[in-house]
Amino acid sequence: MKPRSINPASLPEPSGYSHGTLHGNTLYLGGQTALDENMRIVEGGIVEQFRQAFGNVLATLREAGGEPEDLVSITIYLTDIPDYQAHGREIGEVWRELAGPVYPAMAGIGCTALWQPEAMIEILGVAVIPDGRAGGAEPGH
Repeated sequence: MKPRSINPASLPEPSGYSHGTLHGNTLYLGGQTALDENMRIVEGGIVEQFRQAFGNVLATLREAGGEPEDLVSITIYLTDIPDYQAHGREIGEVWRELAGPVYPAMAGIGCTALWQPEAMIEILGVAVIPDGRAGGAEPGH
C-alpha cells in the first residue's frame, strides 16, 4: 500500500506539498495556517486565525473520510504564546464548535515566524481513521 495525497478542492491548490498524506488508516495532516480560499490570511486576530487554520485541518481530515474524533495528535505553532493564552477560553469554544468535546494529545510551540508573515498560527496533526471510512476521494483529488 502506497501513501497518497489528500488535497481538498476547498483548500488552496498545493504546490510542492500535500495538505495530507494517507497511509493505511493513518492520516498525516500538513501544517495549515489561516489561509482562506483567496490565499490570504484571515484578519481578526488569533481566535479567527485559529478558526480558519483548524477548519483547514478538518477539511483535509474529512476529505480522507475522517472525523474530528479520529484526531490523535495536534501540534500548534504560535508566534505569540501569551496572546493565544489570553484568548484560550474563546479558542476552546471554537474547538468545541468545530470538533466537539474530544481533545487529542496536543503541543503548543512558540516560534518567531511562519511561512506567511501575517500568520500567527499553524496547526498540523495526525489522525487514525477507522476501517471502512479511511480513503475519501479518489487519489490525486
